Amino acid sequence: MKFYKRSQTRKINVGNVVIGGGSAIAIQSMTNTNTRDWKSTVKQIKQLEEVGCEIVRVSLADMESAYNVNKIKKNIKIPLVADIHFDYTIALEAIKRGIDKVRINPGNIGSKDKVEILVKEVKKAHIPIRIGVNAGSLKEVRKFHDNTSRAKALTSAAMEHVRILEKHDFFDIVVSLKASNIDTTIQAYKIFASKRNYPLHLGITESGTISSGTVKSSAGLGIMLYDGIGDTIRVSLTADPVEEVKVAYSLLQSLEIRSSGIEIISCPTCSRTQVDLIKIVSDMEKKLATIKGLRKFSNPIKVAMMGCVVNGPGEAKEADFGIAGGKDIGILFKNGEIIGKVKPDNWVPKLVSMIKDRLK
Repeated sequence: MKFYKRSQTRKINVGNVVIGGGSAIAIQSMTNTNTRDWKSTVKQIKQLEEVGCEIVRVSLADMESAYNVNKIKKNIKIPLVADIHFDYTIALEAIKRGIDKVRINPGNIGSKDKVEILVKEVKKAHIPIRIGVNAGSLKEVRKFHDNTSRAKALTSAAMEHVRILEKHDFFDIVVSLKASNIDTTIQAYKIFASKRNYPLHLGITESGTISSGTVKSSAGLGIMLYDGIGDTIRVSLTADPVEEVKVAYSLLQSLEIRSSGIEIISCPTCSRTQVDLIKIVSDMEKKLATIKGLRKFSNPIKVAMMGCVVNGPGEAKEADFGIAGGKDIGILFKNGEIIGKVKPDNWVPKLVSMIKDRLK
């Protein structure tokens, strides 16, 4: 948090993870397995845990899925969130089986009395509710065509349910106001943040593929995070959920909010590049993904992998470890000092070895 001030929000506990109140911005994802198959769901959650996911959400489309909540929880380490649509009784079953948080969608959860029944059970279980407003499921939003009106409609829907919960003296609330349009989403979050101090779950919904979705999510989330809005994020991608977590860490690291352990600085390459830098950096990322313990550093280890002598030496000197490429060779730097020369096929093994030594 080097260049912006976060909005002060209420502190909420989701299992053993704290959201809001100045806590680290938590990274979430959601499984895309069939929750009725609890073993496959657990397998995917374990993969998410390995890349640093801190809260995971599962869709409970029916009672059979809800019956699996306790089985899933027994086999994972991170808090489990129930994603509920249409049938509030599924949420009640998930609560009985130990869910850590319930997400409800005002666009389809049903009447006010059903929400009131749900909040009573959530209070008994001492778990939070996320009011997850989604533009695609709200008729009140779809009837408008300008972004500001749609944003106001999103906020209005969220506030309606916030007031229901508050009426029952329930305040362990997290709110999200998602649309696929960046401007609508940002406006909605800003409006809500001016009304209440509940922690905000950020996301750009239906953002797209790993390529287009990463760009769209980063643009929208980056603006809000820079403005101090947001306590937990999910990067929604049409891709393996593991990629959502990786993108989330990269985004937070680029804003100097959280460290993913390693920051790779590499050039886009040009005709002066005399090594296959694209392949080398790709191999480096794959190798780093297998190293455990990188995120224990509050500041990332900076690694420069540069293709030529124009900017290469300067970037390599600024990094913890760096290589500036030449013709079939690389000049190796450590903490700004030249310590040797490395052949291209040994760039990755050498840098990985130096990183592992730093971890000891």
